[in-house]
Amino acid sequence: MAVWRKLWCRNLLSVSLLVFVLLHAMDVHARPANMSAAKDKSPATKDENEILPADHLNGVKMELDGHLNKDFHQEVFLGKEIEEFEEDSEPRRNRKKLIDIFTKVDFNKDKSVSAKEMQRWIMEKTDEHFQEAMVENKNSFRAVDPDGDGHVTWDEYRVKFLASKGFNEKETAEKIKNNEDLKLDEETQEVLESLKDRWFQADNPPGDQLLNEQEFLSFLHPEHSRGMLRYMVREIVRDLDQDGDKKLTLSEFISLPVGTVENQQAQDIDDDWVRERKKEFEDVIDSNHDAIVTMEELEEYMDPMNEHNALNEAKQMIAVADENQNHNLELDEILKYSEYFTGSKLMDYARNVHEEF
Repeated sequence: MAVWRKLWCRNLLSVSLLVFVLLHAMDVHARPANMSAAKDKSPATKDENEILPADHLNGVKMELDGHLNKDFHQEVFLGKEIEEFEEDSEPRRNRKKLIDIFTKVDFNKDKSVSAKEMQRWIMEKTDEHFQEAMVENKNSFRAVDPDGDGHVTWDEYRVKFLASKGFNEKETAEKIKNNEDLKLDEETQEVLESLKDRWFQADNPPGDQLLNEQEFLSFLHPEHSRGMLRYMVREIVRDLDQDGDKKLTLSEFISLPVGTVENQQAQDIDDDWVRERKKEFEDVIDSNHDAIVTMEELEEYMDPMNEHNALNEAKQMIAVADENQNHNLELDEILKYSEYFTGSKLMDYARNVHEEF
């Protein structure tokens, strides 16, 4: 959300050299330090996670703060199995799982994956993320609708949110009912204002200032609603647009926020991040290649259920590992480039491939 980014920028100059070093050590593809504050904070409690909109949306190409989703390829290739591929997992176990996935992607069983087969698989995995979000939303909605009447007011949600932040729920509800000052700190107040804007955006017309379960799903997961997807795009453009024309130029899209690069290692991270964004802007988002990205283009790019995007993504994923240049993927290629597809590097990837397959 835009508010997280604003809060982070306020403290940007205090980020130390250690942060840059740690970022580089954790992930060679790490983004520069203009990550949203939500990612820098301590993990939220379970109750807070149940009712707060996610900072990261699985299977969506761009984060809510305008950063590229660096795990996108893995999310749309692995679906809900993404958590099974851990960095320290036993390589042979991961290799067997990856071989099993390959056999499922290879729909016609010719031991080769085409772009169409990969597109079909990406759409299936994206739908898995959608279904998972819908299941989670049922639990989340129950948490904010304890009386089970099927709808939630903004004030009811506000009470639950503040209770998750440590406020006394009964006292807070009483103060809101009597329009008393809640004495909130500046950060909490800004978060609430942003959430309120998003809440009313999720309220489908005719607006009744109440959210039912489906509308609450749109509130938590804007990718499930075309209207909320459009709202998310407007927020991202507002954050990145420097001249106020509601469009994005390449320079706006790749510019770093106010700050200083403290050493060469940090500069390398920034340079990699800029190169990635430049390539994504020119090759993918700017669909008519006029050097301008409109809200409509960004909305199509962000739509996780766009089949055309899924096909383009399939072709890009294949190109990464297509060593024999036949525009398909064979098993040995996908195993060799396992880190790209799963985040897990397999040692001795080719050992016993044919026997296991």
